[in-house]
Order: sequence, then structure tokens, then C-alpha cells
Amino acid sequence: MTYLEESQAAGREIFPDLARAWALFGIALVNVGVLAWPMMSSYHYEGAAPTSLDTAAWFGVNALFLMKSYSLFSFMFGVGFAYQMQSAARRGVAFSGRYWRRIIGLLAFGALNIACFFFGDILVVYAVLGTILFLFRNASQKTLIVWGCIIYGIQILVIGLMALMVYLGVTFAPAEMAKTAAEFAVEDSRAIEVFGSGSFLDAAAYRTSEYVSGFPFILMFQGFGAFAFFLFGLAAVRSGVIARASAPIWKPARRYALPLGMLISGSGGWLMLVGTGMMDPLMMLGMLLVAIGSPFSTFGYLGVIAKWAEGQPGPITVFFARGGTSSLTAYLLQGLIFSLLFSAYGFGLFATLPAAQSIGVAFLVALFSVTFASLWRMRFQRGPMEMILRNWTYLGAR
Repeated sequence: MTYLEESQAAGREIFPDLARAWALFGIALVNVGVLAWPMMSSYHYEGAAPTSLDTAAWFGVNALFLMKSYSLFSFMFGVGFAYQMQSAARRGVAFSGRYWRRIIGLLAFGALNIACFFFGDILVVYAVLGTILFLFRNASQKTLIVWGCIIYGIQILVIGLMALMVYLGVTFAPAEMAKTAAEFAVEDSRAIEVFGSGSFLDAAAYRTSEYVSGFPFILMFQGFGAFAFFLFGLAAVRSGVIARASAPIWKPARRYALPLGMLISGSGGWLMLVGTGMMDPLMMLGMLLVAIGSPFSTFGYLGVIAKWAEGQPGPITVFFARGGTSSLTAYLLQGLIFSLLFSAYGFGLFATLPAAQSIGVAFLVALFSVTFASLWRMRFQRGPMEMILRNWTYLGAR
């Protein structure tokens, strides 16, 4: 049975699968900045962006993908949550047991990803936030949208307060800020040491330690926004618009929301370039603007993807959508490839490729991951990681 035949038999549209594939590309382009260079500095690190091409590539990622790809991925998590509930209802089986096993499975995959591949993993965050999402399983569409807006507003407020604290620190406590900046420089040196010459076990211990110590910051900086888009994704299924690429909502999304989001995010991306690092108020103000523009851009991207999904899909559309059905496999594969490319136990390219080259490599890695997932799905019903997660989730029951 082909992908289209499977989709039609299951009553599934191509739109959500294309959205997952789109998000996978953006995630790779954003993640490479803290995989190829020290996390605290990224492309602000000396030598990371020596040319105007590097600066332009960096700006493009900030303006077009930063905070948007994760928002889109989070939106699709909410969509998947709704589909799982619908599947359980159609079969007349209990949903809660399967869902909690799935959450535990995501937590396990996330822990593996952190130790072996990438300390910026989102699966653990999704597993934690997924426990809260369960409380909204019976909420109405209106309730989901209202709470989503409130929670995303909290995300903007948190980043705004961070930006204000940095400004006040630089203005009234420059010595303390200089001390913090020096601590960040020590962390950068440690990353250079571990990924530049350390063993796999050194890297695994470093990733785990950094993730555990930074988890509260990750939740504050990304958690509210991710959960808000969980709710928006669930609401999209409740309203039926995610299943209809021709729904009226998608035209204004790409016509009005996308340009507005690009304008705000582009301004933020430029400020992030002229800022000198996390201790620079301009950098944090840029992050704030990117966060404000992200919902508009994400909504606009969904509108563009909806247009792409309209009509009879061609071979290229089907190819990428089929790859999007195995997003967990593709996401983990990206981490594996990046870890081998940039760690000393692999090709040892850490802190050697400037921004444009790093981003170019990330695009190729994303393309390979989606291609692998799509080709795998031509022979198998699910991706390899999806098979494992599904078998654990269902424990042999259907």
C-alpha cells in the first residue's frame, strides 16, 4: 500500500505530514549553531562568522527559523495528541494508559538523545509538558485558544524580563555582569576541550551535566511557548482546519500573518547579530522580538504549507510528506549525524566550520534525514524509532 493509499484509508491528510517535514529542516538549521560551536556563544564565538556570507546565513536562520521551527514542531505534537485520542475513541479503547506509556517512551528517547547526541533535546521537555497537556484533553476549542494565547504571553513576558535584567545588570552592576560573562567564557572553553579532544564518554557526561543544570532555564525559555503551541495544535484538530488545506483561515495566514511575523522576527534577528552575546541587552531584545514574531510566522508558514498541500500531490510533495510521517526517526538521526560530524570521536569539526558552512551542512543533514525516513517508509509501515515507540505504547495491543 502506498503512502497516499495509507493516508486515505486512515482518513489522514497530507498537510500535517508536510508540516512535520518543514519543521525538521528548520530544527536542523537552528540546532547546528550550538552543535558546531560552543553553546553559550554560538556564532558570536570568535571566528564563527568571519565573512558577510556567514553573517547573512546567520541572520537568515534567526529571522526565518529561530523559535518558529520548534513552535511548528510543538504545534504538530498537539495535533498528534488529538489524533491519538481520536484513534482510541474509534477503537473504543482507553486512551490514558497508552498515552502515559508514550510519554515515558519519549522521555527515554530524550534521555538517550541528550547523552549520545544533543544536549538541546526537546523530547524530554515534550514529555514533561505532555503530562500537563493531558489535563486539557477535553477542553473546548475556545478554551484551548484562550489558554494558548495566555501561556504564550507568559513566554514573551519571561523573555522580556530576562532582557530587562540584562539591561539593568549592564547599567547598574557591570562588574557582576563581567563576572558572568567570564563564567560563560569558561563554559565555552570547556566545550572546546570536550568536543575538540574528548572521548565519547567525556561528551556524554558533559551533555548530561549541562542539560540537567540548564533544564530550568530551558523550561523558562522554551517551555511556555512549546506548551502554548501544543494547545493550538489540539485546537486545530478540534476545529478541523488541520485536515483541510483549503480552509479559509490559511489564506490570511500566509497573506497577513507571515509578512508581519517576518518583519518582527527580521528586526529581532538583526539585533541578535549586532549584540555581542547573551550578556548584551541588544541580543536579548532581539530574542524578545523574535519571540513576539514567532506565532505570526508559524501561522504564516502553516498557511504556505496548506497551499503546498492543496490539490493532487505530485511526487516531490509525496516524498517529503512521507518523510514527515517518521519525524522522530529523522530528528534523532539528525542528532546522531551532527554528533559524529562535530565531536572528536567522529570527524572532529567542532568550532572549525564558520556559520555559512555549518548552516549549509545542517541543510544537507536535514535533507538526508527526511530522505532516509521517506525511503524507509516506502518499504515499512513506520519509521524504526516510531516502531519501537508504538510497540511500547501499545504493548502488543491494538
